[in-house]
Amino acid sequence: MSGGFAWALLALLGAAALLAFVRLVLGPSLPDRVVALDLLAAVGVAMMALAGIVDGQPAYLDVALGLALISFVGTVAFARYIEARGRR
Repeated sequence: MSGGFAWALLALLGAAALLAFVRLVLGPSLPDRVVALDLLAAVGVAMMALAGIVDGQPAYLDVALGLALISFVGTVAFARYIEARGRR
């Protein structure tokens, strides 16, 4: 992968992370914040995968996979919490 393309992808991922962080801070409701947190985790996974591809280090891909799994479990837990909170 060429260096310019990797930097462009990193810039786009950084912009996505910044916008998701703004939504996380300003989100008017808890579901908005949960979705923003999930998006931040997905951007982190993409950044780790990009670093693994650029550096040729498969360890980064392992870290990305672990982050994706933890993020998925956390999002499901938050969704169950929000659903249970709405029933009361």
